[in-house]
Amino acid sequence: MAITRWDPFREVATLQNRVNSLFRDLGEGEGPLTTASFVPAVDVYEDNDKVVLKLEVPGVEEKDLDVRVENHTLTVKGERKFEKEEKEENFHRIERRYGSFYRAFTLPNTVDTENVAASYNAGVLKLELKKKPEAQPKQIKVNIAA
Repeated sequence: MAITRWDPFREVATLQNRVNSLFRDLGEGEGPLTTASFVPAVDVYEDNDKVVLKLEVPGVEEKDLDVRVENHTLTVKGERKFEKEEKEENFHRIERRYGSFYRAFTLPNTVDTENVAASYNAGVLKLELKKKPEAQPKQIKVNIAA
């Protein structure tokens, strides 16, 4: 069984995302088969050497991803395209989101913006941002005076 950190605002954020999605869909006058933007889920974690972001972007091709770092801001843009078949399909329900997305993250000053690695596997975009050497923890030996 995994231990999950309790976040008192998780339910509020989920509700806000659902309400925003509802108004966005209504406000754009979308039909059942048109596209809209979506926001991929992201996990961010850190260790002594790096900061890692994992974004869920299944169905997005590598060529449709744009990852940039400028002025300590990491931006990830992309698009998941709706694939139309040549034949007519009688869709009963479409729940997957299609369209473009944009995520921006402010990076701490401890991150070396020149040392970023990106990989894409099984619909997960993994970004590894190395920390500057001076930001990594150092152990200091304490000398005992006699």
